[in-house]
Amino acid sequence: MAPRIKAISAYRPRIVHGNTVQKPEELRAVSRATGLAEATADQAIKEHRDQIIEFCRAGRSVKIEGLGIWTPNIGIEGTLDIQYRPDNALTNGLNVPGTFTGEMINRENIGKSAFDLYEEWNLENPQDQVVLD
Repeated sequence: MAPRIKAISAYRPRIVHGNTVQKPEELRAVSRATGLAEATADQAIKEHRDQIIEFCRAGRSVKIEGLGIWTPNIGIEGTLDIQYRPDNALTNGLNVPGTFTGEMINRENIGKSAFDLYEEWNLENPQDQVVLD
């Protein structure tokens, strides 16, 4: 008997992640798009980071329209961290229909229910069925 999560993991749509964009590549792209020198763009990023730290150290959230909100948090042991919540513009921009150009596994299963994925698993794995209640 297979656990339900095994079927979901096998058949859910997944993005194949390419190489992570590193800072130098991002700086070149920002420089080309804005006309700023790479060093100027780099300094702006560092200053932005430092200001977020300072405001969060003062117990203040930082909201930048189009990017999101950074909020200071504290754990029970006293460790501070920052919660980041992206602006809707990022999520909405990512979800414009037909604009995703990356590679996706199980794209054909977009919109299927968990039950549909269990059925697919059961058809392809007759010796290890997902049992539904």
